[in-house]
Amino acid sequence: MKNNKLEYWFLILISGIFFFSCSKDKGYYAKTPNEPIYKGNMYDYLKSKPGVYDSLIKVIDRIELQGLMRDSSVTLFALTNANFQMALQNLNNTLSLSDKSPQYLNSVKLTVLDSLLCQYILRGSIPSDSITNQDGKEAYGVRYGYPMHIDLAKQTSSGFIDGGPMTMNFSDTRKSVFKRNWITTETSSLNVKTDNGIVHVLAADHVFGFNKFVSQVIYVPPPENLFKTIGGTPNASKETSGGPNAVEASKHVFDGDPETKFFLSSPGQFYIEWEFPELVAANSYTLTSANDLADRDPTDWTLQGWNEESEKWDLLDKLSDQEFEERFQLKVFSFKNTKGYKTYRLNIARMYGGNDFQLADWTMNRSK
Repeated sequence: MKNNKLEYWFLILISGIFFFSCSKDKGYYAKTPNEPIYKGNMYDYLKSKPGVYDSLIKVIDRIELQGLMRDSSVTLFALTNANFQMALQNLNNTLSLSDKSPQYLNSVKLTVLDSLLCQYILRGSIPSDSITNQDGKEAYGVRYGYPMHIDLAKQTSSGFIDGGPMTMNFSDTRKSVFKRNWITTETSSLNVKTDNGIVHVLAADHVFGFNKFVSQVIYVPPPENLFKTIGGTPNASKETSGGPNAVEASKHVFDGDPETKFFLSSPGQFYIEWEFPELVAANSYTLTSANDLADRDPTDWTLQGWNEESEKWDLLDKLSDQEFEERFQLKVFSFKNTKGYKTYRLNIARMYGGNDFQLADWTMNRSK
């Protein structure tokens, strides 16, 4: 009898184990962590983390943003010391190649620090749960309204795709609607709440400036723009389909605004030219790439000047296989010339990767 009872309870135990092992998996559940809250303003929060945000505080102090960080409703994508350290290392490696002295956050031009840091401080409070749109959210930097973009992403964890923690993708749009032109970084932590906004911390491998820090520090302004200082009349051998007053008409390649452009669909060979009211001896020119597809950039061209004495075009410069590495990139091209011309003509022979053409700006210049 005793043996029968033992067998009975043994069968019950085995059945229970079998039942629970075969029951339907309810999925992974984890308690949502409490979002950190700091009782104070955002500037004081950064100051409360010595050894983490020292470089960020130094830049905020230099460009005098302390008041905004204390009083205004903002969202900060916080840069740690490591983010600044990598940017400075890249800068000083570049400077050393030209035997130039190193620079640091207390010596870099204020205008560079100001324009770049303001991309990381966005208007309004933007917690991660406010980004419900699958395409993310457009946001704008303080002071200059520079367009940035935010979207959510889940990391892979324990072998499960999208099974890990939530992060944010933070993108410099470079003023382009095409994602392929954006530069994106990730966050390492989210939603630190302060009295006047939200702090999201960027990953340690992000480099301050979204790859623009070095180029802006060592940037040399282009020579004198003779279109502006002397004046004259622009012309183009072909016009966009919308006519001379269209949003992408030829007039925009002369306006000095990189956010406008001249666009032509499959134009073949054509030219743009500028006629000065007097003889002008130019010895350089600039071209600025437009906002989107790099395939539309000019890659082969010639520059000519109209010789009134011989009544023919003099060849001043001829280039091929040129490339613009970035959008809105201004490049300066120099050539030897001491002769004055009233009319300069830029002949476009080929585009980088297709038949359509675009260019944000062209100027004729006189170097010192």
